[in-house]
Amino acid sequence: MAERNVNKGEKVLVLGAGQLGTAVLDFLIPAVTRRNGSVSVIVSPGSLDQQSNLLSDDHQRLADSGATFMAVDVAASTIESLKPHFAGFDTVINCMGFIAGAGTQIKITRAVLEAGVRRYFPWQFGVNYDVVGKGSGQTVWDEQYDVRTLLRAQRATEWVIVSTGMFTSFLFEPAFDVVNLANKTLHALGSWETQVTVTSPADIGRLTTAIYLQQPRIVNEVVFVAGETTSYGKLAETVERVTKQTFAKSVFTLPALQEELRLQPDDPMLRYRVAFARGEGVWWPMSETWNARHNLPTQDIASWLKTAI
Repeated sequence: MAERNVNKGEKVLVLGAGQLGTAVLDFLIPAVTRRNGSVSVIVSPGSLDQQSNLLSDDHQRLADSGATFMAVDVAASTIESLKPHFAGFDTVINCMGFIAGAGTQIKITRAVLEAGVRRYFPWQFGVNYDVVGKGSGQTVWDEQYDVRTLLRAQRATEWVIVSTGMFTSFLFEPAFDVVNLANKTLHALGSWETQVTVTSPADIGRLTTAIYLQQPRIVNEVVFVAGETTSYGKLAETVERVTKQTFAKSVFTLPALQEELRLQPDDPMLRYRVAFARGEGVWWPMSETWNARHNLPTQDIASWLKTAI
């Protein structure tokens, strides 16, 4: 099939236009438009002013490039009220993340299935929840496992899960406290040998669009992508080499993190540290990724860091 006919004339709905949604839309809008399709985007009501104008320059840029924006309070919506918003779309790509609160991903997934959407990319742009399972220390990951179970229990809607590992930028989030560029500190999670897979949002957007377009189409499959898979020891070497600075380095051991979490069970960053310190399901070899098999280069940590400092 000629590429120009791939997914021709599809109506695509993207949920959310934050960091990841914007990155996906940057690649998806021109690809779908070239194939005579359309792209709609659901954002929160707070994204528009009283005259229904988009407040974000990024959102306006995406609208100018052809996307249609709709305001829906997904967090406050029921399955029944979401279904009409999803009905009639060929593909729904969920970039809404955890910001809408616990239970939202299950609710969205049920609404997508009940609305009869043909193909669904759930918000699974993270770790391998099949390996992580339940009880990782991060409660929102338990819900992600349940989303997979729900999708696999049905046959009417095709699904594609894009596993990306951690967003590259999250390694450098001061509140996460793995790499703190301002304080020149670096903490390994678990041990210096523990591994982690990361991908930049821009690469996730580009690769998700390519996965959406692939022929023959990917059906009911978990697709692994990566910008880089590294150990915390190699991460420390990379950070010091690129910044040309020496960092104070120490390890957040799993037992110590678990004890901290016992004392502060509602701390979201502690939950993430515990989950990643386990080292299970949070990394995969670069050689086995979809992008490596298709010879698609991605941004590694060093090149990402060079643009950030």
